[in-house]
Amino acid sequence: MTGSVRAAVVLHRPARLSFLAFVVISLGCAGAESAQTARVVSADAALRAAVLDLLPDVERLSGLRARRPLRVERRDRAQLERYLRAQLDSELPPALADRIREAYAFLGLLPDDLDLRALLLQVYTEQVAGFYEPDSTALFVMAGNPPGGLESILAHELVHALQDQHTNLDSLTARARGNDQRVAAHAVIEGHATLVMFESMLAAATGGAVDISELPDLSQHLGPTLEAMQGQFPALQRAPLILRQSLLFPYLGGAGYVQALWRQNAGRPSPFGRYFPESSEQVLDPERALGARRDSPTELVITLPVGAQAIHSDNLGQLEVSVLLQEHVGPSAADLARGWDGDRFVVLQRQGRDRAFVWYSVWDDASARDRLIRALRGPVQTRLRAELIPVDIAGRPGARLSVGDVSGVGVRIAGAR
Repeated sequence: MTGSVRAAVVLHRPARLSFLAFVVISLGCAGAESAQTARVVSADAALRAAVLDLLPDVERLSGLRARRPLRVERRDRAQLERYLRAQLDSELPPALADRIREAYAFLGLLPDDLDLRALLLQVYTEQVAGFYEPDSTALFVMAGNPPGGLESILAHELVHALQDQHTNLDSLTARARGNDQRVAAHAVIEGHATLVMFESMLAAATGGAVDISELPDLSQHLGPTLEAMQGQFPALQRAPLILRQSLLFPYLGGAGYVQALWRQNAGRPSPFGRYFPESSEQVLDPERALGARRDSPTELVITLPVGAQAIHSDNLGQLEVSVLLQEHVGPSAADLARGWDGDRFVVLQRQGRDRAFVWYSVWDDASARDRLIRALRGPVQTRLRAELIPVDIAGRPGARLSVGDVSGVGVRIAGAR
């Protein structure tokens, strides 16, 4: 679910990582330092010096070299809140937030009365330790962060600044791309930065070079830590499961995806361009993007009868289908989302009738589709008064979940005649 602000953030307090914080190592003589000075601009001399020390390592580890000077500044909590409010107004205005909340309420993933914008503002305000702003091409760290955690925050946000000099981050996460593709984009953006951050910290902590591509799946180690930390953040802890998963997945799933890319390809290729994933399915199973034959998702188009209006339409993707299963069946049901190949939902309105909802999904094979239906049908009938049935979508095994009157609603595969 990508109704959140487009800000690159570190979803942890730096103090939680102080045991990995490292001593900044001098990277050259005074002459070299002087030559590098113009690469970083800041009103804060100490912050500027810290970035100058970190930048060569971050460039090497990320595989991205700075093409232009970098600007870095400090912000206090009041400035952060003003920034977040402005981002929410721009990217998640009240009318859109209401439509997203209504769609996910039909699926039982958000409460009907949730103030989505207010909750997101609370979550980000309590969590953000630093952020990169593409509009101003500047990275910011929060004033008052413990000194031991500053380097990890800077390393993470420096990667975002370098990413934005090599690709258009706003374009990659544009709403027009659809929810699931945006989830995948955020995962690559944040996972890349997370890998570099941890690699630089581990190298400093151990006193030697660490090749993170040779270590076990980082996401498996980060997951329990980030899950355990949720209890320290009240707004995050009380957020619905779909929001918690959406906030954590880019760091965990994205780190695993970029790590898999670097294991398979020498020279740390950029995760953008040819290796950029198209779906959360590809992030969860990197071979679907990095293997010999890319497994692209199937794009579905929902057709409405005359007189029906689409209030909101988007897709879920494998990640959010797994959350749907966890919400209504239990944590162990998440794996039943495997076999997903595409989906689309719509909230529709007909004059004089209550709003209705329909979600179509298409699957790799009938057995994967049938497992989903067997697990989910009973819970959604009881809790949502929804109907979940198997359907044929252009000869492919599909499923339809509906609430209310969806007569006359159809579905087709994009590009199919």
